[in-house]
Amino acid sequence: MAQQPQLQLPKGLIGIVVLAVIAMMFFSKTFVTVDRGEAGVLWKRFDGGVVTDSPPLGEGFHIVAPWNKVDIYNVRQQNMFIKDMEVLSSNGLEIKLDVSILYQPKIDQLGLLHKTKGENYLEVVIIPEVRSAGRSIVGRYIPEQLYSSKRDVIQREIFDEVARKAKGQYVQINDILIRDVTLPPTIKDAIERKLKQEQESLEYEFRLITAAKEAEKQIIEAEGKAESNRILSASLTDKILKDKGIDATLKLAESPNSKVVIVGGKDGMPLILGNN
Repeated sequence: MAQQPQLQLPKGLIGIVVLAVIAMMFFSKTFVTVDRGEAGVLWKRFDGGVVTDSPPLGEGFHIVAPWNKVDIYNVRQQNMFIKDMEVLSSNGLEIKLDVSILYQPKIDQLGLLHKTKGENYLEVVIIPEVRSAGRSIVGRYIPEQLYSSKRDVIQREIFDEVARKAKGQYVQINDILIRDVTLPPTIKDAIERKLKQEQESLEYEFRLITAAKEAEKQIIEAEGKAESNRILSASLTDKILKDKGIDATLKLAESPNSKVVIVGGKDGMPLILGNN
């Protein structure tokens, strides 16, 4: 059986192919594109390593020496969710928190962040600080406070503590939100029963106060009417009553049904005699 002839490339062509591959690798490292919402940290192989004394590379197209390297960071606000973060209350009960962390690197300090913390700065800096602050601050409160009245206060205290500690570590904490609080079932039921009883007590107290105010209002109105009647009775003398009676009789006399008016009737009151 005849052997198939093998295809052999000219030695010169092989050299060209090798040079083309090297050139492609060279240019791929030379041209760097920083996408939207990103920034690049330049690392110089022969000139001091990570560049920290100038701003990072902004969005767009950049040309760098092929022996250098650019590390790309997302500099937009990002959201990290920690589920079931375990902490202890002041009385030693285990509580679990679901926490959201809104954060982003400080762009003007991105080189220092890359040099000292690295690309996994979230796990190195932010998450440990949140866990530490959560344990420290929640440990000052009882479960009932975390579950109801003090939740917003505790959330703010955790944020303030983490933001303060992260300030010198080249990252920015924008907010920390407690999404959910998980208590032991028996504690949760006891707290809910207590809150319900307190609500019912407040409602009953409100009804009592409303009833008392309504009774006080009626007493005041009755006393006012009694005083008004007393003053009116004291002012109605016999002469005033006669004058009013005369006025009323004279008005009746103006009616077309009236015929004769006799003044000086019984008790000095006018009399009307005769009708149509």
